[in-house]
Amino acid sequence: MADHNILGKKGEELAKQYLVEKGYKIRHLNWRHKKNEIDIIANKNNLLVVVEVKTRTNDYFENPKEAVTKKKQKNIINATEAYINEYDINLETRFDIIAVTLLNNKKEIEHIKDAFQPSLL
Repeated sequence: MADHNILGKKGEELAKQYLVEKGYKIRHLNWRHKKNEIDIIANKNNLLVVVEVKTRTNDYFENPKEAVTKKKQKNIINATEAYINEYDINLETRFDIIAVTLLNNKKEIEHIKDAFQPSLL
């Protein structure tokens, strides 16, 4: 597995742990629909929460909201629609981004709730 894939998996695991500690119930990890993937799908407070995880190893900080391009957002939304249809879910859906920074044996987690809205694309 390539280094960036290993880093991504580590970030996703840390994000999952963070969400569980915050009371989220994890439904699926790395759920795929065609070529699109959703990193984490969870529930909390009668919401379906779809999470894109971005992991970095340097202190150059690109805004996580900017790192998830409009194209990536559309892919996540399309996969979410397929997920909702497949599992017959009738919940309000929120799209979040979790940015994980791993630097000098430290980890920082930034959770951006409502990072983007389907209606705005």
